[in-house]
Amino acid sequence: MPFAFWSALRALLPASLRRDRPVVPVVRLSGPIGAVSPLRQGLSLGACAPALERAFGLPDIKAVAIVVNSPGGSAAQSHLIHRRIRVLAAEAKVPVLAFVEDVAASGGYMIACAADEIIADPSSLVGSIGVVSAGFGFQGLLERLGVERRVHTTGPSKAMLDPFRPEDPADVARLKGIQADIQAMFTELVRSRRPRLSGDPDELFSGAVWSGRQGLALGLVDALGDVRTVLRERYGETVQIRLVEQVRGGLLGRLLRRREPGTEALAAFEGALALLEERAAYARFGL
Repeated sequence: MPFAFWSALRALLPASLRRDRPVVPVVRLSGPIGAVSPLRQGLSLGACAPALERAFGLPDIKAVAIVVNSPGGSAAQSHLIHRRIRVLAAEAKVPVLAFVEDVAASGGYMIACAADEIIADPSSLVGSIGVVSAGFGFQGLLERLGVERRVHTTGPSKAMLDPFRPEDPADVARLKGIQADIQAMFTELVRSRRPRLSGDPDELFSGAVWSGRQGLALGLVDALGDVRTVLRERYGETVQIRLVEQVRGGLLGRLLRRREPGTEALAAFEGALALLEERAAYARFGL
């Protein structure tokens, strides 16, 4: 039959069944990285790997878009997600585009660096290439309450940085050594993925953050824009942007589904604590 006939017939098919439209799956990676609380998980490899694998496994895709909105968190989980994205991209032989919304800082920026290109909103925040460890010291409180802390270990470093004991300079020195090693790995990763970096390295790797527009000048990002606009510019007005959702679960979700006695109160309390921690993580960047 004439080519015009088949073209007209193909135009009548639903968009999802037509092969002439480029497809770009989109995976949103949002929130703090690692365990937000005992019952609520943040971004982790286990949580986002199924969505990533579905996205890269779709047929006839032109690229995979990762939308990042994270203040950071666990260095290990950030690195694991980064590596999984790179492995999947190599297997699928497609480019990866990262889009920064509010913030891609610290571990969030490490994940963004898994992309071949980073596109940020001009007012987003990027960077914070550094390592932080924070906690509390309660030894003074225990003294006022008349509580005696008893700790028995098999090694002098087993109770390192116990928040109920006075801070030990040797423990602090050990922690700083660990932080320096992770920072060296983070710096090397960014340098390898971002060859156009410019500016003073001491400033770039100081843990500071920049706006998306400043990050463009420093080579931290490649372009400014948003996911829909950029994908339509790159792949045409007919591009199919397919959102691949993550399936949220974990212990809290299982408890809620079972509706055991006391579950609602536990979920409310747990949710409030997790929300406070998440808001505190974003508040570091004025968000």
